[in-house]
Amino acid sequence: MEEKLNDQFYVLATSSLLEETTFTLKHNDSFGIFSKYGDILPYGKSVQGLFYEGTRFLSDFQLRIEGHEPLFLSSNLKEGNEMISVDLTNPDVIENGKLRLEKGLIHILRKKILWEGVYYEQMVINNYGLNKLEFNLEFSFDANFDDIFEVRGTKRTKKGAKSPLKAENGKIAIGYTGLDGIERTTRISLCPEPDEMKGNSVFYHIKLIPQQSILISITIAFIISGEKENEVIGFQPAVKKCKRRLDYINQTSCDIFTSNEQFNHWITRSKADMITMISETPFGPYPYAGIPWYNTPFGRDGIITALECLWISPEVAKGVLLYLAANQAKTEDSYRDAEPGKILHETRKGEMAELNEIPFKQYYGSIDATPLFIVLAGWYFTRTDDLETIKNIWPHIELALEWINKYGDIDGDLFVEYVRKETSGLFNQGWKDSFDAVSYSDGRIADPPIALCEVQGYVYDAWQKASMLAKALGFEEKAQELTIQAKKLKQKFHENFWSDDKSTFYLALAEGKKPCNIVSSNAGHCLFSGIATEKQAKQISEVLLSKSMFTGWGIRTLASGEVKFNPMSYHNGSVWPHDNALIAYGLSKYGLKNEVNRIAAALFDASLFIEGQRLPELFCGFKRRKGEPPTAYPVACSPQAWSVASVFMIIQAFLGIEVDVVANVIRFHKPTLPDFMDTLIIKNLKFRKHQLNIQVIRTPENVSIGILNKDTTVRLEII
Repeated sequence: MEEKLNDQFYVLATSSLLEETTFTLKHNDSFGIFSKYGDILPYGKSVQGLFYEGTRFLSDFQLRIEGHEPLFLSSNLKEGNEMISVDLTNPDVIENGKLRLEKGLIHILRKKILWEGVYYEQMVINNYGLNKLEFNLEFSFDANFDDIFEVRGTKRTKKGAKSPLKAENGKIAIGYTGLDGIERTTRISLCPEPDEMKGNSVFYHIKLIPQQSILISITIAFIISGEKENEVIGFQPAVKKCKRRLDYINQTSCDIFTSNEQFNHWITRSKADMITMISETPFGPYPYAGIPWYNTPFGRDGIITALECLWISPEVAKGVLLYLAANQAKTEDSYRDAEPGKILHETRKGEMAELNEIPFKQYYGSIDATPLFIVLAGWYFTRTDDLETIKNIWPHIELALEWINKYGDIDGDLFVEYVRKETSGLFNQGWKDSFDAVSYSDGRIADPPIALCEVQGYVYDAWQKASMLAKALGFEEKAQELTIQAKKLKQKFHENFWSDDKSTFYLALAEGKKPCNIVSSNAGHCLFSGIATEKQAKQISEVLLSKSMFTGWGIRTLASGEVKFNPMSYHNGSVWPHDNALIAYGLSKYGLKNEVNRIAAALFDASLFIEGQRLPELFCGFKRRKGEPPTAYPVACSPQAWSVASVFMIIQAFLGIEVDVVANVIRFHKPTLPDFMDTLIIKNLKFRKHQLNIQVIRTPENVSIGILNKDTTVRLEII
């Protein structure tokens, strides 16, 4: 228990995000989480609210009919995630012992949308009774202006000052001046103007004849002093802009259709969630990490998400590369774990970040984002042949390579390791970054500096990709040097990281090169990077698909036989979809397609049990029980970018597809289709100026593949 409390960035779970059905809207730096009624409930430890740039701008928003909660009919999120629709009706209202308003006569339709830092709601109230109805409609509003880290559970000793609520002419302003001196204001506008305003509530005295309806519009703008105010454009214009955005993104990525309708729905849901998570930056699209805790750019998350969907939508990778290059560390800063050339871990806005109460305003405590940045650049070039972009970011790639050698490899032994610079930073700095995520076989927390097995694979891959890019740019000597470095690292890695008794790679080498000899999913990432030998890959696959690791819903983060195993933990026994997708792709590289299809089937089955087929950040690592869903993790982000994008890497893995624009070829490495699928069609796959259509059909022997475009010169290889 002590070690959890020592982790100041542990997300407290005093209540579960799963206790009540909620719906989420997101656009760029704003998001909203609503109850199924369309309200924002302030009770207990609720995470509901309207958030903007790391602050909760609305913490209470409730609709009442004659002082009563409406009766719930239904609520839905549109397929593109852009709008929430809620249907409500009135309850029985009894006054002085008499039924004054019979239930089910009033229909209320609420429609909600977010666009450019402004929330819009249209509410249509209709009388379906046979008589004239008179009733009061009440809305209550409030804002606590909590920083997202306060919502997560971080305690603060002092807060800024909240201004008295101002209400006039159908407009309400709730203000807050933070300790950072920044004024944050929630501005609420209602049309038509309410009949009465009292405290935090407004009232409409409604009179409706049969079949008559009225429309009430609510607009909520988030205002931060010193920043340009977001334009308020109205509900319908916001709907049109959302639709245009969806259409544009759909046109720039390909579509995938299969013979399995449920799998198609998983793809459709995942694509919609990906569009939701992508925010526009000055450098292009960037997938924010997850809602509610991580609605901001994360380096590692953005890179891995871009890798997962690169083959269908390379524009995302370009946006990620340009953003991270622009935010690369330039100086040493121990509070932010920054060193020249290091790639961003995360960036945050909000009062606590401004005051340096947390180090995450611009934080670099990630050991793997820097090599993965180079890996993504290599993948992107192969996928697009966009040498111009590579030329532009090459100085940043060189700085990243220099960081690996000068700062990443602390003791000069070729292995890249981490140790946080100050206690305010993250203790663990791999993708499993919770305090207790790296341990020895006896369960003790590993001592830094820590060299994770997958990070060595990432560095190996980064040097290979950088060598390829250097050669493309004409830097032959640099290319040879990087190839030699990669070979040396691979040899030394095999000498120092292989566990004979467990037939897998050590999770890590900790202080004094002491091995963390435990079975973890990290070893599967060594297949993704290609640092493992063919023999090792086969052995690791058997371990990963064994009963101690494979739950039936996916591969656990830690084997059930290890001391620290806990299926309800964040990183010590849970199942992460993105982790499984990377492992599946790694298995595919070694031709282990039966194993790939087992993972594909497990995640697909899990999606069928999860609401909307939206795979969350993680779920618990309990063994699959017949007829029951996977056990949910109480505070998992959903949607979460690298989880919803996992389906695209899963498809890439079982098809073995590589889109190599540089070589003018599409390769399929030992392609298969899972048992639950007979055909798969890829439509509008971008390849230079072409939009290719590819068909994959199951045959008695294996599969047949063909490009349906007759006029293309693109080669097809099946190997």
